[in-house]
Amino acid sequence: MAVLVDFVVLTVKIFGWIIQSLLQWMMKPPEKRVANEICLITGAGSAMGLGRLLALEFAQRRATLVLWDVDSEGNENTAREVRELGARAYAYTCDVSQRGEVYAAAEKVRRDIGDVTILVNNASMVAGKPILQCPDELLEGTMRTNCHAHFWTVKAFLPQMIKKGHGHIVTIAGSLGLFATGCMEGYCASKFAVVGFHEALSHELKAKGADGVKTTLVCPYFGDTVGCFGSRQELEAVISPINPSCCVKSVIQGILRNQHMICFPRVMYFAMISKNFLPRDVQVLVQKFLGLDKYIPQKEANCATGT
Repeated sequence: MAVLVDFVVLTVKIFGWIIQSLLQWMMKPPEKRVANEICLITGAGSAMGLGRLLALEFAQRRATLVLWDVDSEGNENTAREVRELGARAYAYTCDVSQRGEVYAAAEKVRRDIGDVTILVNNASMVAGKPILQCPDELLEGTMRTNCHAHFWTVKAFLPQMIKKGHGHIVTIAGSLGLFATGCMEGYCASKFAVVGFHEALSHELKAKGADGVKTTLVCPYFGDTVGCFGSRQELEAVISPINPSCCVKSVIQGILRNQHMICFPRVMYFAMISKNFLPRDVQVLVQKFLGLDKYIPQKEANCATGT
């Protein structure tokens, strides 16, 4: 009898949350204020990257920016642009693929500025080669930067967020963390891993009752600074690589509304759902039709590059 009662309660709660989610989707909640929040963004130094653009968006909202990147010059350029907008910015040279550097930089941030309340894990690198052509060192570096780095930054900053009951962890994963394609085994593996980490972390925070610490998973389509696919010319307007400047407004709005997951463009939601229903051979046929099985690398990015 107890099981039946619990099941009825569960059903009511499920429908309640579904209705609440639909209402939030139709009537967007207001953006939260982030003035004077300490926001740390990794991979902020790329001139064309999402990290730099997010830093400028947070700066316009008067957040204090902490910028990490292996590219010291690019990172300082981003910091200068942030300061020109009237916000405070602190640039640190840090290779997030190196655990020791992450912990050392995190301790320095705490001493210099204070406790980070918004963590944006954006740094990424691309192993844009088929597995049999990809050097072992590049595969290892890809996993360390795109996945392991999230372990170290979260371990460095999450305890104080939980203690204060206030914080936000943002994971920039990319669409290849939701569905895979050929010739990018290393990159896809790292992004699938970090999506799994983010989901597990979100569940753990809920289980601990740490409702004050929000999480947001960001999965934009392939960026044109990373590479592209040989998509059919007739469909380029729909599936061509996006420029980060095109999606940064949507991303920042989703973060400031505590949205759990952000896909851009919205057709990515459909791709994510359909993958779980379509037979494997159908998925292969669709990829070939769209030209998504022919990766064309633009450049190999280092760990300073945002997704």
